[in-house]
Amino acid sequence: MGIFITDSTLRDAHQSLIATRMRTRDMLPIAEMLDKVGFFALDVWGGATFDVCLRFLNEDPWMRLRDLREKIRNTRLQMVLRGQNLVGYRHYSDAVVREFIRLAVKNGVDVFSIYDALNDVRNIKLAIEVAKDQGAYVQGVISYTTSPVHTVEKFAEMAKTLESLGCDSICIKDLAGLISPWTSSELVKAIKKRVSIPIALHSHCSSGMAHMSYHAAALAGVDILDTAFSAFGGGTSLPPTEGVVAAFKDTPYDTGLDLDLLYEIGEYFVALSRKYGPLFTTEVIHPSVDVLTHQIPGGMFSNLVNQLREQSILDKLDDVVEEIPRVRADLGYPPLAAPVSQLVVTQAVLNVLSGKRYKRVTEELKNYILGHYGRPPSDVNEEVKKFVVGDKKPIETRPAELIASEWELMRYAGQKLGILHNEEDLVIYALFPQLAVRFLRGEVEEEAMPGVVEAADSSTSTVEPPVELSVDVDGEVFNVKVSPPLGKAVEVEPTKIAKKVSRGAIVSPLRGMVLRIEVEVGDRVKKGGVIVVIEALKMENKVSASHAGVVREIFVREGQRVGAGDILGVVD
Repeated sequence: MGIFITDSTLRDAHQSLIATRMRTRDMLPIAEMLDKVGFFALDVWGGATFDVCLRFLNEDPWMRLRDLREKIRNTRLQMVLRGQNLVGYRHYSDAVVREFIRLAVKNGVDVFSIYDALNDVRNIKLAIEVAKDQGAYVQGVISYTTSPVHTVEKFAEMAKTLESLGCDSICIKDLAGLISPWTSSELVKAIKKRVSIPIALHSHCSSGMAHMSYHAAALAGVDILDTAFSAFGGGTSLPPTEGVVAAFKDTPYDTGLDLDLLYEIGEYFVALSRKYGPLFTTEVIHPSVDVLTHQIPGGMFSNLVNQLREQSILDKLDDVVEEIPRVRADLGYPPLAAPVSQLVVTQAVLNVLSGKRYKRVTEELKNYILGHYGRPPSDVNEEVKKFVVGDKKPIETRPAELIASEWELMRYAGQKLGILHNEEDLVIYALFPQLAVRFLRGEVEEEAMPGVVEAADSSTSTVEPPVELSVDVDGEVFNVKVSPPLGKAVEVEPTKIAKKVSRGAIVSPLRGMVLRIEVEVGDRVKKGGVIVVIEALKMENKVSASHAGVVREIFVREGQRVGAGDILGVVD
């Protein structure tokens, strides 16, 4: 029997190369042809696709899944599920996990590729059980990484545990392209000795080794390989589907897939890649062995570049990349898989911008150190632990056991807000409460992508980026966004951000969205008291008072987007 192929073009490939910005309307025209190929599965949903749909694309992720299911009737649809994190960046209650998986199956998911960023099996056991109860195929995932504490034997033992939990196959998920040909061979062989279920290898081309590692894994007996069509393959993405199929043709590992059909589909993605051309940055299309040190996953790297550009600090990329391995070592060498990858990278960004390590930390980092994400692979640096959480002790129980259900409270709150129209809306609200309110009220606009050609056959029509300016009008500072639509006059829509102040200003350290305002005008606050919570780099960032005093003014509202340096309020 030959090797099976899971194609990830519609999910992990564009997550890795263009920050997950592929629109559903660009997926549907090729969906029926993809269905004819005979793939083991099509990886189309989950991971970052869910929240990017809500944040930037103004798309309902559930509708994307249903639309693809309508077009793809004969091939399994696969999603990546972050265990107790689902598709978010924190743990959710067991009730939310059960409802999410039930609705995912209802809307079209056949295969759940389930992982935990720390390889803490306690965090994926429930998701595996629920998915199996719903009749789905479950792929238990090993988050592959390299460190002084990770070994082939430990990974192989984890595979045995996953099989005992009822998984239908095992996936070695190498998100950063770290696995060498030798190690891929040894690991596949070690797992084969312990389990009887199929083994998949998922790797990225970030280091340039993935093609050779796939070949070595095939010789060692791997059953499934994850790929992406060449126009969205390579770089920090996966090995090309067409190339892998061609390499094994007329060998014992022949996939049996039609190269002519793959070529025809590939030409569609070539045309599509021209449309998204400006989003393919140098940093993501050229492999580098430096990834073996910083270990940033393919999907994370394109988002990191995009986020640093949004913050106007792309010039700090090299400093951030150097800081990431130091943060990772401090935290016990976690694999850089979401949501821990975002946590580590965000802390590295804050360390670089602050000029002093751990001067500013996210709430997620505190929760990680206290065990709310699970058990780190190794001990957290004691000095860092003391500095960040003081004398607090990490929890020993399964993290989700400490999370109250709140499911019915969320239902009640959502109904009171008038934003729930179906049960899928309730899940969106439970996962991303602040974002969901804006999205479900229709307040999210589709992100303009600078330079992107909207019509795949057009070479001239482009979307110009909006220009942000700060304008002082009679002592009041306004943020002005100037957007020149094609064929229209320039439109200017000023939004009041702050008055000009010299003392007591509370300044936003990053560009992001105001999640919560923790005080009211007239409140007395202590030094270090939280004034505003901003979501930036997909993490919650608390903006605190630098001195004790009285809140005199607040210039922002919840849900408002602010820029780095914007004045949020005044504490006298």
